[in-house]
This record gives sequence, C-alpha cells and structure tokens, in this order.
Amino acid sequence: MDNELKRTLGVFDAVVVGLGAMVGAGIFAALAPAAGAAGPAGGALLAALAVAALIAYCNAHSSARLAARHPASGGTYVYGRERLGPFWGYLAGWGFVIGKTASCAAMALTVGAYVWPGHQRAVAVAAVVALTAAGYGGVQKSARIARVIVAAVLAVLAAVVVGCLTSGAADAGRLGGLAGGGVGGLLQAAGLLFFAFAGYARITTLGEEVRDPRRTIPRAVPLALGIALLVYAAVAVAVLSVLGAGALAASPAPLADAVRAAGLPGLTPVVRVGAALAALGSLLALVLGVSRTTLAMARDGHLPRTLAAVHPRHQVPHHAELAVGAVVAVLAATTDLRGAIGFSSFGVLAYYAIANASAWTLDSGLKGRAVAAVGLSGCVVLACALPAASAVTGAAVLAVGAALYAVRGRLRAAI
Repeated sequence: MDNELKRTLGVFDAVVVGLGAMVGAGIFAALAPAAGAAGPAGGALLAALAVAALIAYCNAHSSARLAARHPASGGTYVYGRERLGPFWGYLAGWGFVIGKTASCAAMALTVGAYVWPGHQRAVAVAAVVALTAAGYGGVQKSARIARVIVAAVLAVLAAVVVGCLTSGAADAGRLGGLAGGGVGGLLQAAGLLFFAFAGYARITTLGEEVRDPRRTIPRAVPLALGIALLVYAAVAVAVLSVLGAGALAASPAPLADAVRAAGLPGLTPVVRVGAALAALGSLLALVLGVSRTTLAMARDGHLPRTLAAVHPRHQVPHHAELAVGAVVAVLAATTDLRGAIGFSSFGVLAYYAIANASAWTLDSGLKGRAVAAVGLSGCVVLACALPAASAVTGAAVLAVGAALYAVRGRLRAAI
C-alpha cells in the first residue's frame, strides 16, 4: 500500500534510537530539579531514580508486549484504540503529540543555549530545520545520525563519571540518607526523572519501520532502558559524590559544575559540547516519534488526512514530519519552554497509564498483569506528585483534547 512505511530497522538501530531519546538532555538538566524535590540527602535522589526506573520498566514491558501484538506506527495511540477503544487511543495520542511537541522545542532551545548563549533561538530554529531535513531523508539516515550522537554523548558521560569518581573531591558520604523532602518530595523527584527515561517509546512508535517487530521490539526496549539506567545511575552517583545534593539542586549546569569541582576545568567545554549533542539526539528521536503518532492519528481522521501521506521514495511520513518541524521551529523562535519538563512528564505518564491499561487486556499470565498494574498505578501516583502547575496544565490539556473528541463525534453523528 502507498501509505505504509518500509521496515528497515534491526535490533541495534532500534536500541540506538531509544538511547538517543533517553540519554539526551535530560541527564544534563533533570538531575538538578529532581535533587531539589528529593531534599538534601543524596540517597533520596538515588531512591527517586530507582522508583522512576521501576515505573519505566513496567511501562517498557507493557509497551513491548503491545508493540509485538500491534506492530504499527503510533505506539500507545494504536494500542489504546485496539485494546480499550477509540477514545482512549485518541487521548493517548493527543497527550503524546502536544506534550512531546513542547519537549521538542525545549530540546532545540537547549541546543542553542549550549552552542551559542545569547543567540539560542536562532540556533534552535536551525537545529530543527536541519534535523527535520535529516528525517525527511529516511529513518535509516536518522538512525545513522543517532548512532554518532549516542556514541559521542556516552563518551562524554564516561569522562564525567571517571573524572569525578577518581578525583579527590569525591566523597561517598554524600550518597547516603533519605531524609529531607519526605515521601512526597521523593515521588516528585521520581516524576521529574521519569522525563529522562521516556525515550524507549520512540522504539514502539516506529513499530511499522522495524524488521520482524515481534522479536525486535521486545528485545530492543529492555536493552535500551537497561543501558540508560546504568548510565544515569553512574552519572548521578558521580555528580552527587562531588557536589552533594544541596549544591546539585542549586546548579544550572550540574555536570559542568561537577567536573569543575573535581578539579577538571578542561572538561567543561567538552561537557557543553556533549550537552548540545545530547539535546540534538533527543530532538531527532522526538521528531521521529511525534511525526509517527501524527501519521497514525491522521490515518484515522483525528488530524488532517494529508498528514498521513508517505513519501514514495524515502518511505517516511513527510507531511507529518514537515508539519511537526514547522510547529517546533515556531515555538522555539517565540517561546521559552525550559520549564516544560514537568508538563511533558505529565503527558508522558498519562500516555503510559493508557499503555499499561491496554496491556492488562492482553492474554497473559500473572506476571504480565502484575507488571501492568504496577505500571498503571505508578504512573497515576507520579503524575499526581508532580508540581501543581504541571499537573493542572497537563490535566487541562487532556480535558481540551477530550472535549474536541466529543465535539467531533457529535458533528459526525449530525452529518
């Protein structure tokens, strides 16, 4: 069929796409606000990371099983539609597209802030244009770019970890304790850190472009998540051991400050380059994911059907990619979205709550249902624990989406 995508991605490329989204700007930026929420004890931040990882594992497990059963572009939009009904699929897609479009703009602005402070908007728009053009050339080209970015970012993070842990400034005593922010603070920190784990969704939203998806996706998702968890844990321990929770919470650039405190100022520009590359990797993966969900919603008429067009030669949803790129470029040029982490986390947690509810309906044993139940309840708890402004804004956006769905249904019925 003319509107179907080509299956070209294997396990390695799928893992790289997921890592490109996860090991991105979140690790350079999310640690500080999470530390502030968790409180002055370093152990609380590490406990919050463990909670975020547990919920992410449950979501990944449910998403992988659903993707193997429904290997089409759109991720939870498709799973919710097929397992729970059209409304729940639509709501998942709505939350994903709105929240992740804002995240795309935030990542673009992060690139600009690190590459050319004071001119970040111009750099952000240029980055969006360049990566949209790269995605237009085919998912394989995007995967090759993601490989280079992921390798460079992992090398930078490895240098940070080794440099901090082997310095005289490292103190294991800064890693202990749970007192400070209480249970509420720990859960809020976990919700903010969850933002950094959400990239494995990119693997499932590309389900229509993965070879042998019933085998590839269930293997790629836990691999990408496991590698990201190890990287995040190592970086969190290294930075905490040098800065401590209090200094980490107050730092606008925690990794750069950590290498400086470790007596390695020469690493600071390397960290800046790594942060810019990480944000580029996240932006690339986000544009891929949002455009594929847009494609799936357009196929069903929830968005203009022209967005469902697939390029005959490059085999990509080119109208959707161009539309997403244009919207993100406008947002990056006109709006400051650095505070979008909480809002994006709310949308992603709602998205995965629907994924876990969908996974509950699969024919599976006790483990599958138990994982889905833990994932669903965990998503709801973390969403409610987010800062009030993020939770209220996210809920309002979902309510607007639900209202539009109801109006559209009534208009169809009246015709």
